[in-house]
Amino acid sequence: MAKVTLTVNGRKMSGDCEDRTLLVHFIREKLGLTGTHVGCDTSQCGACVVHLDGKSVKSCSILAVQASGSTLTTIEGLAGQGDMHPVQAAFKTHHGLQCGFCTPGVVMAAVDMINRHGGALDEETVRSELDGNICRCTGYHNIVKAILAANAEMSASRQAAE
Repeated sequence: MAKVTLTVNGRKMSGDCEDRTLLVHFIREKLGLTGTHVGCDTSQCGACVVHLDGKSVKSCSILAVQASGSTLTTIEGLAGQGDMHPVQAAFKTHHGLQCGFCTPGVVMAAVDMINRHGGALDEETVRSELDGNICRCTGYHNIVKAILAANAEMSASRQAAE
């Protein structure tokens, strides 16, 4: 058994697990954060996307012991003080979800995408970067609309702050 210690959504957390435990299972089973979903265990669907040290990763493709000592943000830690993150709000406004199973992973991927591209984000880039997130309920039209709307809002906020 290995002891894994992470800063999760701003709080130091730890737990014991087998060396072969995937980060997604550690998050759900040891930390009790069930917003990160297990979709395929093969890193193809993107339902398990989290931010590890500020970068988007598929938590089913990394072992929990490999992440030990890192900073982790899950969908539960994205919003602050009860307010939705701008990406979450845009998904609600633009009907960017159906059943919701893939939504946490898509939202986490979108936040990373917006952070990396900022004002330079366009529909072609969004569609290309969503390639690693599978949604079986929709044709992605409203997901793309939501991400572009959140990007515009977040870019405007950044410019206003400068």
